[in-house]
Amino acid sequence: MINYNPKEWFTFIFRFTKADTFRRLLPLMLAVSIYAGLVAYLELNYLNLAERAYIQNVGMMHNVLGFVISLLLVFRTNTAYDRWWEGRKVWGGMTNTCRNLAIKIHALGLPDTDRRFFRQMIPTYAIALRNSLRENEDFSEIDPILDLKPEKHLPNQLAARIYQRINQLYTSNTITSAQLWVLNEEAKSLTDLCGAAERIKNTPIPFTYSVFIKKFIFFYVMTLPFGWVFSLGYFIIPVVVFILYALASLELIAEEIENPFGTDANDLPLDQICHNIKKHVGELLADSSSKKESLSKLGA
Repeated sequence: MINYNPKEWFTFIFRFTKADTFRRLLPLMLAVSIYAGLVAYLELNYLNLAERAYIQNVGMMHNVLGFVISLLLVFRTNTAYDRWWEGRKVWGGMTNTCRNLAIKIHALGLPDTDRRFFRQMIPTYAIALRNSLRENEDFSEIDPILDLKPEKHLPNQLAARIYQRINQLYTSNTITSAQLWVLNEEAKSLTDLCGAAERIKNTPIPFTYSVFIKKFIFFYVMTLPFGWVFSLGYFIIPVVVFILYALASLELIAEEIENPFGTDANDLPLDQICHNIKKHVGELLADSSSKKESLSKLGA
């Protein structure tokens, strides 16, 4: 995710980043400019169509279709942004749930072995979910002693172990039934958030709708020179290129942000979120011996 200052207008206008759609559309814009120039040359110099009024009226079609395509792109962009924002809320909920679970476990005063277990498992769950959403089973940040099976759903394996450990604490009378209920609610939230994130990832915009918008933009832009060349002459070339840039950029932006869990420049900063979860949980569930040393240093 790109961090930026929204007040720096000059920087936005004259700097092209990797995330800018201009670079991605440049080959297509060059091809369309050549196409528009060829159509303008044929109509103005070779076919001598300037006297045929019915060709000049083709631009009326674009006035009507321009309103339709604007509505489609607004709906497309809003839908994609809603998915991006919902994904951000899911991971905000993941951060809060991990913190709350760590805080409640810390308040129980469990032995260091149990504290170390949850200190490891809680952030590992967030990391496993991130990797699952990216379809990247990267084990570099997961402790090999957990002996997870890559052919199975990693978050489910970790959630099952967290539930199992909580149940063991209850059956051994380490925690009460009321404390079991409190921990169960937080552990349940982990699975609920996992399902919400997977729902966003696995349910993209309907295929037919996406294809229709792309075809609509393509044919709209490709027919622009036929009606407007008589009014603009060869200036139709930059006009058509600019219209293509504006319309196609909206579609590209929507495509990028509708799946907010990837590694694109505008996707959610999942790596930073997982790092923060690991840091905060580690601070809350540090071993009691290390906490005593810290308190003694403060007292000194």
